[in-house]
Amino acid sequence: MIQKNKKLFAGLTIGYFILPFINIYFAFLALLCMGIPFYLLFKNNKNKWCSGICPRADYLSLFRVFSFGKKAPDWLLGDKFKRNLLMYFCFNLIFITMSSFMVYSGNMAPIDKVRLFIAFQLPWNMPQLLTLSIDSPVLLHLAFRFYSLMLSSTILGSFLATVYKPRTWCVICPVKTLSTAYLDRTNKTKEVQNG
Repeated sequence: MIQKNKKLFAGLTIGYFILPFINIYFAFLALLCMGIPFYLLFKNNKNKWCSGICPRADYLSLFRVFSFGKKAPDWLLGDKFKRNLLMYFCFNLIFITMSSFMVYSGNMAPIDKVRLFIAFQLPWNMPQLLTLSIDSPVLLHLAFRFYSLMLSSTILGSFLATVYKPRTWCVICPVKTLSTAYLDRTNKTKEVQNG
């Protein structure tokens, strides 16, 4: 039963990257992957997402078949790198927000192509098998930006899973970094209160 669920969760990650070829607005499913971990964290005061629910973790586990399995270097798993990666993803979210505001205010055309790591625009258009009558440049821009962010982090995670152990990404994932920081702070506050 657990193995079937893990395959299903891995399939959800793969499905996420296929659905926007049907229509890019499926990329907004990324908001669930960004919101659910913190909802569960605040509700249960435990990191349930990383310890068994995260679809990306199950997807990365598939790499055990052909991973080189090297030990990741200490600098990659260290707190400094985790903080820098978290800052990079925060910068991404700020960029998404600011550029969306510029599209909304008419100062910028929507970016309707996939860009990896903010800077590298893919030279082809993503086919859209289903067109919707949503005529919102801001939503179009946001959908492509979320898809680009999720694709970039999955490519990075897949690379790490190939070179190092399959779930190396899980150690440095910004969701885990934030969750750990929140739980550490909460536990310290409880210790002070219980004195």
